[in-house]
Amino acid sequence: MTSNNTTNLKKEILIRLVKAFWSQEFEKKTRLIPFDMRPKGAEVPYRCCIYKERKIIKDRVIAGLGFPIEEDDDTMSLAEYAKMALDREVLDDKPLTVLEAACKACVPNQVKVTDLCQGCIARPCQAACKFGAITVVDGKSVIDYTKCKSCKMCVAACPYNAIVKVAVPCEDNCPVGAISKNSDGTARIDFDKCISCGKCVSKCPFGAVHEKSQIIDILKLIRDKKETVIMFAPAIMTQFPGTIGQLKTAIKKIGFNHVYEVAQGADITTRKEAAELAERMEEGQPFMTTSCCAGYNEFIKKHAPEIKPYESTTHTPMYYTAEIAKKEHPNAKLIFVSPCVAKKQEARENENVDFVLNAKELGAIFIGMGIEILDCEEAVDAVQPSKQGRKFPVIGGVAEAVQFCATCEVKPVIINGLNKDTAKQLKKYAKDGVCPDGNIIEVMCCEGGCIRGNATIADPKTSKKILQNVLENSEDIEK
Repeated sequence: MTSNNTTNLKKEILIRLVKAFWSQEFEKKTRLIPFDMRPKGAEVPYRCCIYKERKIIKDRVIAGLGFPIEEDDDTMSLAEYAKMALDREVLDDKPLTVLEAACKACVPNQVKVTDLCQGCIARPCQAACKFGAITVVDGKSVIDYTKCKSCKMCVAACPYNAIVKVAVPCEDNCPVGAISKNSDGTARIDFDKCISCGKCVSKCPFGAVHEKSQIIDILKLIRDKKETVIMFAPAIMTQFPGTIGQLKTAIKKIGFNHVYEVAQGADITTRKEAAELAERMEEGQPFMTTSCCAGYNEFIKKHAPEIKPYESTTHTPMYYTAEIAKKEHPNAKLIFVSPCVAKKQEARENENVDFVLNAKELGAIFIGMGIEILDCEEAVDAVQPSKQGRKFPVIGGVAEAVQFCATCEVKPVIINGLNKDTAKQLKKYAKDGVCPDGNIIEVMCCEGGCIRGNATIADPKTSKKILQNVLENSEDIEK
């Protein structure tokens, strides 16, 4: 996700929460965040008035404290929420919340004829529509929405680009139809359908869909001197300047005791998936899909059980890294640093993982605590993950790693982003029992891979440069 006004706003609030936490007046300073950010007489950059701005900032702070906005009745102050966050022992089980005050209540998804329509004689839009939904009235095309199926054939046919698809970004980008509208037009999430892919978070231009943070719960561990382990996903090393060794030192400066690269677990995943693929091919199975993307795994559980027989049974890199860390530090609290929302659901199902921090939140902690990564010393770790394990976050990286270790012929097929079309494609492979283009299908919910996850903060070009430098100094995996 590239930086924009909504991501910058979320980042500023997280930084203020971190600073408030380490002050002597956490509850008071948290309560004042909306007023500090929008003081009396200040310019109102986005909304109709300063009071609306403060309301939305309050809602963002509530989400930053880890609570759902849907349950806020407006009578509780942020100081009360801050105290509840300090006293909390059980995390909310839903990773996302919708800020109704921030939601634009967009018009429904529909195909619309604009004023650019020329009423041409050829009328290709009419010819293209298979449902008889288009007529011409007073020289302009008109759509009958009782017949329209939103197939967009008329959009493609119009030579003037006069017919457009009016999209609701959160709904349009949800691959499983988990977002719909309340009676007032604001967005609502059906968590029975939601796969926590986070596309709604990154695509909403108003920042109305918000991740609920665990940042306060994690900072409490440090304050209370609890033993902690940080496990950062391979994508995380591409989100910050400096070397991996400097990042590890910076993480320990925050107060965490032990630091693991999840690329260490990726190496285990690679070897196991390579062996599993060879075994399946020997048994005559047509193909296997990878299992590293938590959003994709949720998609199979909730929407595509027919794919389950073809899904790799190998666990994710997070699983194997947590297994190692828990064995070496049995009394520690384990925190996974993720580039996306989906790993929170996976962590809930893993008894070894206690909390999830994302790249934005880790960056906010660095800034809030005044830690400069480039000023940190180089940490030296005896365990050095492979080039292949560290390349997992880029699209094609998982399949490439498996191919490197495999003892059978490997023909990769890459699903670069889970959407409505690729979901249909995967279901067709399962229904037909064959993938005509290959025998291992790598699926990533985020286009470009984890390096472009919905909770990342670095520009993708910069991330790729950082990763390339890391890979040049990494060794191949031992087969």
